[in-house]
Order: sequence, then C-alpha cells, then structure tokens
Amino acid sequence: MNAIRKTVRPTVILVAAVLAGSGCLSAGPRTPITPPPDLPRELVKVSLPDYRVEPPDVLLIEAVRAIPKPPYRAEPLDVLFVSLADPAGDPLSGPVSVESDGTVNLGASYGGSVKVVGLTIPEIRALLEDHLEKVVKLKAPRLTVTLAQGRAAQRINGPHLVRQDGTVSLGTYGSVRVSGLTLAEIRQALESHLSAYLEKPEISVDVQGYNSKLFYVIQDGGGVGQTVTRLPVTGNETVLDAISQLNGLSPVASQDRIWVSRPAPVGASPQILPVDWRAITECGDTSTNYQLMPGDRVFVAAYPMVRVDTTMARLFAPIERVLGITSLGTGTAKQIRFFNSFNGSGGGGGFGP
Repeated sequence: MNAIRKTVRPTVILVAAVLAGSGCLSAGPRTPITPPPDLPRELVKVSLPDYRVEPPDVLLIEAVRAIPKPPYRAEPLDVLFVSLADPAGDPLSGPVSVESDGTVNLGASYGGSVKVVGLTIPEIRALLEDHLEKVVKLKAPRLTVTLAQGRAAQRINGPHLVRQDGTVSLGTYGSVRVSGLTLAEIRQALESHLSAYLEKPEISVDVQGYNSKLFYVIQDGGGVGQTVTRLPVTGNETVLDAISQLNGLSPVASQDRIWVSRPAPVGASPQILPVDWRAITECGDTSTNYQLMPGDRVFVAAYPMVRVDTTMARLFAPIERVLGITSLGTGTAKQIRFFNSFNGSGGGGGFGP
C-alpha cells in the first residue's frame, strides 16, 4: 500500500502542475464568457486608421503627369506626337515612337526614318520640316511636334517594393524614404522629390501588396510544440475568419480554451479576450467573434489531458526503455543458462544410435 501511495502521489502532483501551467486561461470546467464591452466584433466592425507603409509592402506608383524640365532631349523609347498641316498625300498625325536606334519612322510616303535622338523638341521639328522639304519635296511644311510620353513615366510606373531601409527606388531618379508614411504623405514626398527632374509632377500611389501588417494564429500541440501561422490584415478579419483560413481546429484543440491576446506597449499588460467558440459556431453568437487588429495573437490551446498524456509519455519512456532492455537481458541470460545446463546433463544423448 505504501508503495502504491508513493507512486500515485508524484503522478497526481505532476498532473496538477501540468494543468496549472497550461496557458493564460483556466483549465477548469466551462463557464459562460462575459465579453469585454465596446470592442469591434463581427457585426460592429470599425475602419482601421490610415495605412502606414512599412517593409516589405509593395506600392503601385503611376505617373499622371511626368513632363521633363526643358530643354528635353529625345531618348529611345520616347513617344512623340507629330502632326503635319495640309499633307500632300497620306495623313501624318499621331504618336510616333523613337526606336532603339534613335530614329522615328514617318512611313514610306514621307521618306522613312529620321534620326532624332539627343535633339530638343524645336530641333526635331526643324529637322523633320527640312526632311519633308528636301526629301518629299513639300513646300514650306508646317509641322507640330510635342512630347507625348517620355521615359520618365516609364521609369516611375509600376510596382515598387518598400526595401529594408524603408525606401522605394525610382530608377535614375534615385530613392525616396516612405516607411511610416500614409499614402497621402508618400504622394507628397514623391512629387517633391521628382520636382527636381520633372515639370509639376503628379503621382498616384496605392498599396498593391499588404505585407507588413499581420496577425498570428497559434495552435498548441499539447506538449509536442506549437504551430504558428501569420496572416495579412486586410481590415475585415474576425476570429472565425482566422480559424477558417487554417481549415478549422486541430484534432487536439480545446474548443473551450481559445482567446485573443492583444499586444500592449512595454510596461502595460496585454489584453486577453476570451473566445466562446461553441457559441460562435453552434449558435451564431457574435459577442466574442472579435475583429482582429494588426499584431493580434489568436491562441488555440490543446486539451489539458493531451498535455498530461504527452508529459507522462516523455517521463516514463526512458524508464520503459531501461526496463525493456533489462528484461531482454534477463531473458537472454536465462536461456543461455538453460541451454548450458541442458547440454551439461547429457540431455542430448537421446538422439544417438
């Protein structure tokens, strides 16, 4: 009896210790959860504050107005708008691209290609008028040439990754720091930076990839580790949305021990929001289906007895191995002694002639 008591008492203490240290919430019997008031939840959501960009967000930047400061010299891939008044043959009016070799193609009716790279717009107009007068034999051609699209917009337009140092690259126009700024502040910073190269630039900015604002779902494995999944915040997720993105609860998850941990500044206590999972899923109760904010941790604890079973298995596994090895050695020794005694007593003589 004393031996049994000595065995049972440590086991009870071990089980109690595991239950006591199994998480923020009590592992006792299920009691009704009183949700904190005035918190955004499924049917009472709030709009998140202005999004502040951080690495590694992806911005979509478009140049609405990107006219280089004069004097602008034509470069390959620029687009010129050329219009000829009173054409003698085919109409000549529309956009013309500067080819990679620095020429513009006016078509067979107007003498083919003319090299314009490195020239200003007035110089291009004078060159084309001279070309039409000498090659095509037009008398005093009146030509209009304007820059329809320069390479400036091509350097700016497109997705831009916010780099680790908090800047975005604008190609030959350098880099601009955008980390911690709202979209309106970023647009102002970009236009201010580009005004050194462009004439009254106008920029449009939007977020293409929301990568810096996250929340986490942590699923306890009951003593065999934890699974942490990070998911991007789009401003509309609830606890149910978070769990659904993981295809539901794990087999060892306790439906009565789920909560949201909302981080707090250093020195302040974090906010713990208990979740009534059964009420959310079985009854459609929205009182604890909280709207998730950036940085929230949705913690799904395992059943306490799963943790106890895992802890006891780890505790007794070495003992079982030692006992198994001892039992195997003892059995082997007995068999060896048996065979030795059997051979020594002449037990094998019965097989002789």
